[in-house]
Amino acid sequence: MEYQDINARTIDKWIKDGWVWGKPIDHETYVKATKGIWDVLLTPTKPVPHEWFGDLKDKKVLGLASGGGQQMPIFAALGARCTVLDYSELQIESERNMARQEGYSIDIIRADMSKPLPFEDESFDLIFHPVSNVYVKDVKSIWKECYRILKNHGSLLSGLDNGINFLFDGDNEREVVNHLPFDPLVNEDQRKQLEKADCGIQFSHTMEDQLGGQLEAGFIIKSLYEDTNGEGYLHEMNIPSFIATWSIKCR
Repeated sequence: MEYQDINARTIDKWIKDGWVWGKPIDHETYVKATKGIWDVLLTPTKPVPHEWFGDLKDKKVLGLASGGGQQMPIFAALGARCTVLDYSELQIESERNMARQEGYSIDIIRADMSKPLPFEDESFDLIFHPVSNVYVKDVKSIWKECYRILKNHGSLLSGLDNGINFLFDGDNEREVVNHLPFDPLVNEDQRKQLEKADCGIQFSHTMEDQLGGQLEAGFIIKSLYEDTNGEGYLHEMNIPSFIATWSIKCR
């Protein structure tokens, strides 16, 4: 089994166990969004600035590895024409259920983002990509595909793990036990750590690949902010473990 399939099955299991990132929004939150009252997350705690989105009415928005019924219903409520791509069956199911419940249209695609994306060049005005490329070994290919499918002057909004979480010993977060990069396909000990914790197959990525990779693909990084885990010792110490970026395609 390829690691991408292991991750899809792992995430489905987490959702059945009540994973917070697999719980769709409720009806009240959707209704508030139709009235212009809304926020969404790229990282655990800080809402994305509304400035990063602009006016979403009639804009073509792709939720890249963004299934689960948390962000796409908000964008649909704001008038966007939405597409969501995810590899988890249950995240996809949540999107279908939300669209049926609230009566909006959305294109739903189950696909692996580590492969070429199934879209024509310049298909979207905005790509929303919350923290999810920790489940993919190569991120540079993702940035290149995002650049390809965005319209000129389109926006890529991304949530990125900066690698700090991979250094520590699980939930304790007080002892550094790993070196970077964290790559369980190469390091058997790291793979055993993930298997013991039921965490699928995850990878750390350098800022050279995360930020530099976006620049290499042709993006201009317009803004960014840092965020913490939202809980645990690193959060209590206010140590940022995530970065959110707003990048623009400019030919």
